[in-house]
Amino acid sequence: MSTQAPLLFQSREAKLGALDALPRTLWLGALTQAQGRLEPRLSALAALRAALIGGRVPPAADWCWPTSELISALCETFAELDLPAYCTGRQELSDVVVQSLLFHLDFIPDYRDRGATDARATRMAIEAFGSDWQNRRGQMDELMEVFGKLPDDGKNARWDLLPGLLKSEGWREVLRIRRLLERLPELAECIRRLGRARPSEERDDASRSQVEVMDSAVARRTEQRTVRVPDMPGETRGVHRADRIARMLPAESVLLGHPALRLVWHARRAERTLLCYEDDDRMTEVRHIDAPVLRPRPDPQPDRRLEMGPLLVCVDTSGSMQGGAGEVAKAVVLEAVRTAHTQGRACHVFAFGGAGEVVDMQIGVDADGIGRLIHFLGQGFKGGTDICGPLEKSIACLEQAAWQMADLLIASDGEFGATPELVARLDDAKRALGLRVQGVLIGDRETIGFLEVADHIHPVRDWRRYGDGARGSDSPVHTHRLTALYFPGALRTAENRDATVSGEIASAAVRAGLRRGQPLPADLLPPEPSSDDPTS
Repeated sequence: MSTQAPLLFQSREAKLGALDALPRTLWLGALTQAQGRLEPRLSALAALRAALIGGRVPPAADWCWPTSELISALCETFAELDLPAYCTGRQELSDVVVQSLLFHLDFIPDYRDRGATDARATRMAIEAFGSDWQNRRGQMDELMEVFGKLPDDGKNARWDLLPGLLKSEGWREVLRIRRLLERLPELAECIRRLGRARPSEERDDASRSQVEVMDSAVARRTEQRTVRVPDMPGETRGVHRADRIARMLPAESVLLGHPALRLVWHARRAERTLLCYEDDDRMTEVRHIDAPVLRPRPDPQPDRRLEMGPLLVCVDTSGSMQGGAGEVAKAVVLEAVRTAHTQGRACHVFAFGGAGEVVDMQIGVDADGIGRLIHFLGQGFKGGTDICGPLEKSIACLEQAAWQMADLLIASDGEFGATPELVARLDDAKRALGLRVQGVLIGDRETIGFLEVADHIHPVRDWRRYGDGARGSDSPVHTHRLTALYFPGALRTAENRDATVSGEIASAAVRAGLRRGQPLPADLLPPEPSSDDPTS
């Protein structure tokens, strides 16, 4: 039996086996690094990378690379910066840390060439690595402050681009809006409740289902029984003593013909001891009785409120949103992105102004998403207001499977109006998909347009205090429900539509001098269109 000959370069390739545990981005730095021998270096880097992803640093005794002085200094630096806590579960960030370590250790020969001693060169490299990651740790702390946790780990994380974004003026604006959110905790609660992916422990009074409840009650029930009626002609059962002459035995009637025994017969009859046939009959008796029963009763019970799932956010960027209203609108977008990132949800933002001015962007917490967010939060608001464009795009998103569990949030001052056709389409989506439309009112009162599209409106009445130079925090009106309070007939509700008549009927009623509630005579009603009328 022949054995396979060993490969020519098998022994040499075995020395590089640790490269399989390292990503290709680390291969060049690991192979060309000047410190230590190749095989221990590759093994140590693979162990260090795996330990960082697991949230720890290998003990100094387990390091087989580099020198003992460097190992001790590196362990102290990793512990001081608490880098494992940031790298836990994040492969690309761990790769950046290892790559940065290789980069700084490569400068040790340069420091020696410039006249530094071995100890001084080692200390300079470790201090440069620590200073670099001290700055980066501050940037990561800012990311966690703004978004709740670090960016998602994946191929699009682009950790090399994040430091540049976090040093921009736009990022200062993001931090300012984040501090504004601390004064608006109701926004976080409103956005957290959006979505319909899974039920929560909270009960939703707006959504009820019929449940059968068994109640105790008294019901009249019919009962039948057979009753025996004695002495009623029917079935002969035997002989017994009685006083019934019609049913006495012939032997008793013989006594009546004897002059002396006749008195005996009368005595027996008086004592009811005559021998008589015993017969009876049975009758069916129907009785009505009241009995306790358990009766099912439909009882509407509030369902468990649905939450989580994707977020669709429409933000008004018209000219009326300048100042404090615009600041609150930006805070709504930032809180939506923050909530979506923290809870692992998708977030799509529609920024709308005038007709045709709709900017839609799906914002994730990565380098590209943070860049789009910085651009949006840094821009000014101007132009008109057209709600139809973003609503149409939102309904189109809901038709996709990935967004069917989403809820819609509209942040605006309410100075808009949707067409009746679009309101009808939105109502159809609410009925068919269970869509919920939440509104954040950044103004003093709700408007007819806002009331027609939003199921619930959350007012931010002190929005003025967040504008430049604003001092007042109170709204000049006593309630934001002015429209519904003083102009209920202006709302496009089902009751109002049913109570609305055409102009022709109203004119005929005025000419006839009719008052409210009086029916219009048949001769004054407009003629119904005939079937031959092509316009009918």
